[in-house]
Amino acid sequence: MENFYIFLFIWVAIGLITFVYLFYENAPYGRHIKDGWGIKIPARFGWVVMESPCVILMVALALIVREQLEMIHKIFLCIWLTHYIHRTFIYPFVIEMTNPKMPISIALSAFLFNVINVSIQAFGIFYFTQYSEDWFMSPAFIIGLSIFLFGMFINIKSDYIINSMKRNKGPGYHLPDQFLYKYLSAPNYFGEIIEWLGWAILTFSISGFVFLIWVIANLFPRAIAHHKWYIDKFDNYPKERKAIIPGII
Repeated sequence: MENFYIFLFIWVAIGLITFVYLFYENAPYGRHIKDGWGIKIPARFGWVVMESPCVILMVALALIVREQLEMIHKIFLCIWLTHYIHRTFIYPFVIEMTNPKMPISIALSAFLFNVINVSIQAFGIFYFTQYSEDWFMSPAFIIGLSIFLFGMFINIKSDYIINSMKRNKGPGYHLPDQFLYKYLSAPNYFGEIIEWLGWAILTFSISGFVFLIWVIANLFPRAIAHHKWYIDKFDNYPKERKAIIPGII
């Protein structure tokens, strides 16, 4: 346990450094893609590879201790897989990708991140955290699950609005004005942060909160970059629209 907490401290420190770094250097994929980050691979393939540990490794780590898992652990696993089965095996095949290639360095770094993060979630929640038999009836679980599902709805709906615009208006990026796009440049990231806030609450674990820190570290700077990109690309971009927090920033 002591070594686990030491590793978490180091991992959070790396996350904070990453948070600062990403304000100066955008991860080169999607609308921010650029040369100089190594050879490029098909984006759909890269997406599946980099997200695959979130399904395959998580299930494997659960199966290793399946005889020790309580019902609440199995519920946590189902909640986790609800997000990541869609994210890994459905989302990359139904969206219209403007940039069909991604740098292999991005896919590999995301793969490594997911291996570490999945291990932290599995060890911290399945192995090191004890829950009461009726945890799924606790206020923390009910509130956390509600927040998780609300965030997942915002995240998925926002992604598919962009995808629908590409199908209806042609390839490339367009100016969205539906749903939370009326208020935010990156409501998909806003939804994902809410989603993993819910995960941290419903698992009530240090592992969940460490993941939330990393989600914010990755997505907050990218949302700011998205906002600046929209302002540069569209002369009529709404001035009242914020980047990621309605009415604030």
